[in-house]
Amino acid sequence: MDRIHSLLARRWWFSLGIGLIGLWTGAATVTAGPPAAYTTEHAITIDATILVPPTWWQVPGVTPSIYNSDPESMDAFRTSEKRTLSLKPGKYKFLSFTFDFPFAVNLEGKLDFAASLDQCVEGRGTQMLVVRCSRTYPHGGQRDYTY
Repeated sequence: MDRIHSLLARRWWFSLGIGLIGLWTGAATVTAGPPAAYTTEHAITIDATILVPPTWWQVPGVTPSIYNSDPESMDAFRTSEKRTLSLKPGKYKFLSFTFDFPFAVNLEGKLDFAASLDQCVEGRGTQMLVVRCSRTYPHGGQRDYTY
């Protein structure tokens, strides 16, 4: 009888263990939910078509580099056409040969950048970054951004 009792007890503990594992993994699946907001890519359009003469630009780590020895075979983007990038929330930098500045994409996929750039950059709170200056011009104040 003790042997049967021992066998039944083992089966009961084994079943209980399997049931608890099932509950634990089921709860993990339910709580997983949608991906975190900072992993969501947002379509951000960069429009530097106003710049004359046309040149090349990049967002380091996202687009091809502008630093290539042969301009004719360069993969970098030209300012003569708008480009849409898929960017996750975070900090980025627009870079051309004569003008660069930091910008950010927030969790809602909207752009932000320093107010001191307002004379050369448009699009704060939108998904389109418009670059209007090919050089940084004095704005009469201290810059309010750092690299």
